[in-house]
Amino acid sequence: MDSDGRPRKGNLSFPRLDRSTAGSHHLGVSFFITGTDTGVGKTHVTRLILEGLRKTGIDAVGYKPLACGDRDDARILAEASGGLPLDEVNPVFLKSAVAPYVAGLLENRSVKPAELVAGFQSLAAAHPLVVVEGAGGWEVPVAANYRIADLACDLGLPVVLVAGNRLGALNHILLTLGAIRARGLICAGIFLNQLDDELDTAMITNKGVIEDLTGVPLLEHLIHGQDFLDEEVLGKLPG
Repeated sequence: MDSDGRPRKGNLSFPRLDRSTAGSHHLGVSFFITGTDTGVGKTHVTRLILEGLRKTGIDAVGYKPLACGDRDDARILAEASGGLPLDEVNPVFLKSAVAPYVAGLLENRSVKPAELVAGFQSLAAAHPLVVVEGAGGWEVPVAANYRIADLACDLGLPVVLVAGNRLGALNHILLTLGAIRARGLICAGIFLNQLDDELDTAMITNKGVIEDLTGVPLLEHLIHGQDFLDEEVLGKLPG
């Protein structure tokens, strides 16, 4: 970084467009986990964050406001949160494994955004740090004229972006980051998650250019099967 906060790597130098939120978590700052797509490892990353923070003595809990198809991810977060009741971690469950808006249509049920916000507020009143995991990607429809992005805005939290490391990841990261910034929210960092054992040229080079291209810190490149986060990584989280 130079004196203006501009990352210097390779031949590019992009300004950091989101103000830094990194800290020591002595007070606790909640944040919102989103992904470039479904299946990129949001729940895995959220679990590792919760387990890591709780090992340091922080009362961090997870919140999965929406689950579609099954509640497996919500159960993982409930366990990682010290055994919270499932319905507190996941207040809205839809049986169809499709986008929440579509699931609501199929089940003749409307998802009420106010219920999702109230669930977060209830957890935040009892715990100093809540890690909210969205459903699918940033623009997933939740209800008529309401998307995951709207929920993040209503909660007003800094955002942490999870991307699967593969060909096309840079495009997906830049598109999602642009959409986050267009909502006036801060992207506090990026996790690059290795989804497979095998590496190709794109996977090897992605991690070296993400900060150059985005101006956002790469919090961690998770290797396939990695089951922990170093304290250094935890210290870079919003706080």
